[in-house]
Amino acid sequence: MKALITGASSGIGLEMAKYLASMKVELILVARDKEKLEKIQEMLPTKTTIIVTDLSMEQKVKELYVLTKNENIDILINNAGFGSCGDFDRGELALDIPMIETNIKAVHILTKAYLRDMIKKDRGYILNVSSSAGFMPGGPLMATYYATKAYVRSLTEAIYYELKKRKSHVSISCLCPGPVKTNFDKVAGVQFKMKQMNSKEVAQYAIDEMLKGKMLIIPGFKMKCVKFFSHFLTDRFLLRITYRIQKKKKKL
Repeated sequence: MKALITGASSGIGLEMAKYLASMKVELILVARDKEKLEKIQEMLPTKTTIIVTDLSMEQKVKELYVLTKNENIDILINNAGFGSCGDFDRGELALDIPMIETNIKAVHILTKAYLRDMIKKDRGYILNVSSSAGFMPGGPLMATYYATKAYVRSLTEAIYYELKKRKSHVSISCLCPGPVKTNFDKVAGVQFKMKQMNSKEVAQYAIDEMLKGKMLIIPGFKMKCVKFFSHFLTDRFLLRITYRIQKKKKKL
């Protein structure tokens, strides 16, 4: 088998690469940091190809597909993404747009392109990385990020059902973790107050559930409870709670 992973230079993406490598899966790792990718390539025990590119640029995303479309990809993992924290009107558009391009457009383009190839073969797995933020009615102080992750979850669920109705052997899943120990908090400018999950455990759980054909993958009992009880709360109440959480973790 062969897997392509975006955002593979650190965090969940890196741990997924390690786990798949232990399963003898060939890898194509995509990220912006060439030095990190080269070190990972040397470390992994399976055949690994690295591609250095910036997925916040639409043309680069399309070029990535052209470069790899004949590689017979069995697993696509759309993991690349980032966030930021602060009042929406005070945030820089120069940060919002690349976030939307990476978190939404790149995921959309790659999912559609590789899905078409997988449908022709009638086999394959796609794993789109969203967040527990994707279940919320909105994310005050992280408005753009929450909106992008809701898009990823919604898109993945819709495609999952379409494939199911067609009795396709292609599987698509959406990973929705809560806070995880990664480089995300540094990039987003936040400090999580609640206990963060281990990225290795999240990555392995996600891969295992993806291979089982699970639509929504929610690591950790706590986050499963949060999703369940959120159904009994009003959107206004959830917005108020979310605002308080973001306010506490925002770096001053």
